[in-house]
Amino acid sequence: MDSELPVEMYFFPFVGGGHQIPMIDTARVFSAHGAKSTILSTTLSNALRFRNCIHRDQTLHRLITIHVLDLPNDAAKSTTSMSAAPFTDTSAFQQPLKHFLSQHPPDCVVIDIFHRWASEVIDSLGIPRIVFNGNGFFSRCVRQNVGRFGPHEKVGSDSDPFVVPGLPDRVELTMSQLPIFARKKSGGADKIGQLEDKSFGIVVNSFYELESKYVDYFKNDLKKKAWGIGPVSLCNGDEADKSERGQAASVDEEKLKWCLNWLESKEPNSVVYISFGSLVRLSYKQLIEIGHGLENSTVCFVWVIGKVFVSENESYEDEENWLVGFEKRMREIGRGVVLRGWAPQILMLEHKSVGGFVSHCGWNSTLESVCAGVPMVTWPLSAEQFSNEKLITDLLGIGVQVGSREWASWNMERKEVIGREKVEAAVRRVVGGGDEAVEMRKRASDLLEKAKRAVEEGGSSYEEVDALISELKSLKQN
Repeated sequence: MDSELPVEMYFFPFVGGGHQIPMIDTARVFSAHGAKSTILSTTLSNALRFRNCIHRDQTLHRLITIHVLDLPNDAAKSTTSMSAAPFTDTSAFQQPLKHFLSQHPPDCVVIDIFHRWASEVIDSLGIPRIVFNGNGFFSRCVRQNVGRFGPHEKVGSDSDPFVVPGLPDRVELTMSQLPIFARKKSGGADKIGQLEDKSFGIVVNSFYELESKYVDYFKNDLKKKAWGIGPVSLCNGDEADKSERGQAASVDEEKLKWCLNWLESKEPNSVVYISFGSLVRLSYKQLIEIGHGLENSTVCFVWVIGKVFVSENESYEDEENWLVGFEKRMREIGRGVVLRGWAPQILMLEHKSVGGFVSHCGWNSTLESVCAGVPMVTWPLSAEQFSNEKLITDLLGIGVQVGSREWASWNMERKEVIGREKVEAAVRRVVGGGDEAVEMRKRASDLLEKAKRAVEEGGSSYEEVDALISELKSLKQN
């Protein structure tokens, strides 16, 4: 039996589902490989949201725990509203973190990219710092080369296409699909790149077989030190893990149970699942177009509606009434279920009746769709989602585009409204049962099997996790 002390790793996730959920999964993956994992939380209330899965891991004798940082009251309160942007005033956070790390130094700290302020503290203590971003390899390569070569600077308008130079495949984008901050002239300071380059390395929630050419390009051509350790969502093998993962504070348990029972009554691959993540706010006008498109498609659906974007000094009572009436009508005729706020996405996607996923192409949702073998209707809106769409539709062939062309931040009002005809057509292509849908489902099923093998003993991601632990052990011994 190995008498060596285990490698001790701290994980510091950023508050917010898209960042926190995969970071928690990442900590759990490393603990399953024998590392001693500690998750740092900024508030007790936030820690309570994921304590159940950690407790279940502890019952399996895994070395994993949660530590709540001792922050000043004002600083702790501010973290509850920081789910979508990095902290601006960080002075209140640095000293408590430095005090804790100096008293309990680990073998490394894995920090979210939005905790840039924490890098100064960690580096000053001489602790190896590993960066977690939450994106895949492909989108990172796209972002890097857009910044390096500036192909967007040569187009005449926001809608004119350009090819991203230097990549293994032809990747075409428009200026309107780039983040607003990425449309500036090339050659500016890349803060994310600088943070990564000064770190010990990068952990990436992806697996080699999904984007092999871009793993190689990222490591060999862009000279980045990285470990592909995903899909980390597959650590949620327990039914309770899947049903609680990312759960919101308030959930209509009765309706959710009814929805899962309703899915049992449907034919395999006959239902489309629609969700745009935890941050996106669509307008009522867009929601109504989605509703009409779903109704006209004649496809059964489960639609998760999050927060709605409402302009100031405007009332949308009629639109809300339309949605309520639509929801009631669809449920009465057995065509669909509307859930407000949150749903257990892994459970939904893995259900045998679900055959398609209308998604904003967030990387977590993309991987969860891959891990369920479900093709996608791609509807990118923000962040790196337009790059993810290219991977899904053009390179992997497991999705169709709805036609979204406008990048906007989660809290911005959108000019673009996707019409009901496009929604109907895209849903029919993915869940309609034609040859195209069958081929997409075959490719998605193949990727599902590759994802499972990647995280099993001897798989590509399994080996990467062990390789990082071994490197940290060597560093510790030396």
